[in-house]
Amino acid sequence: MSAKPPAARTRVGKYELGKTLGEGTFAKVKFARNIDTGHPFAIKILDRNQVFRHRMVEPLKREISTMKLIKHPNVIKIYEVMASKTKIYIVLEFVDGGELFDKIAKHGRLKEDEARRYFHQLINAVDYCHSRGVFHRDLKPENLLLDSYGVLKVSDFGLSALSQQVRGDGLLHTACGTPNYVAPEVLKDKGYDGTASDVWSCGVILFVLMAGYLPFDEANLMALYRKICRADFTCPSWFSAGAKKLIERILDPNTLTRITIPEILEDEWFKKGYMTPQFEQEEDVNLDDVDAVFNDSNEHLVTERKEKPVSMNAFELISKTQGFSLENLFEKEVVCKL
Repeated sequence: MSAKPPAARTRVGKYELGKTLGEGTFAKVKFARNIDTGHPFAIKILDRNQVFRHRMVEPLKREISTMKLIKHPNVIKIYEVMASKTKIYIVLEFVDGGELFDKIAKHGRLKEDEARRYFHQLINAVDYCHSRGVFHRDLKPENLLLDSYGVLKVSDFGLSALSQQVRGDGLLHTACGTPNYVAPEVLKDKGYDGTASDVWSCGVILFVLMAGYLPFDEANLMALYRKICRADFTCPSWFSAGAKKLIERILDPNTLTRITIPEILEDEWFKKGYMTPQFEQEEDVNLDDVDAVFNDSNEHLVTERKEKPVSMNAFELISKTQGFSLENLFEKEVVCKL
């Protein structure tokens, strides 16, 4: 009996699409590979008509612009943006180590040294984002991914806000984020400093990493809000004195006295085992091409088409590319956040 011929695969530009890795209300993420190099990527795919119909153009342009500004080893990288007549494609760094949240859910709380190591990487990423005028505003373990080496990567900039969108009083005014992780000033919706609110979320994450549960957790939403606004929490007995002191300084409802990132970097508990990140600073990013994705011109459009697979010899050659597995790319389920 002859073997069944391989199914045709979908190609978009220079990328071949594989399995769906994640799906949300407006977006789908697929595994993909660069046909020329064999390198793996994640591609976020959006329906172009839906984007316009739901008035998502500006939020999406903001997300893309934000991610293009960020070039840091602990932040998911955006490589390019493409559009066809019906879809928008965002080519992202592929991360195959799952969510940090899954690690906690599966193995429970982390040891203090391991939690501190992830916290180092989180603070490095957030500090860099802030230096580029970008606030995340939805930091939580589900938005923290791990690569195959256990390096933390911050994802999901869909709710971020560029500093240019700050009002005349210098404060952000859009309440967003996951309730358990958001700062009191965000809940009060009287305007807030995006830098300070991200620091608060980092503190909640550190607590969760070390405790295995949330510092603020109530079934009743108003009761939860009251606890957050009063910073009504208790550190468990296994927290070291240094960790407890730092968390209490971060989870300070008063933004004027809450510890800042420069102060965190000088904290004795934080400094243990800390190494300053080393990476190349890239040149200024041009954001003009982001607008091109949403205009009516056909000049830069790509096409999505089904193609018969190339010969097995070519696939065998690709599968030998360093760090690349054809089986993993198209057959295995891989976690990827939208």
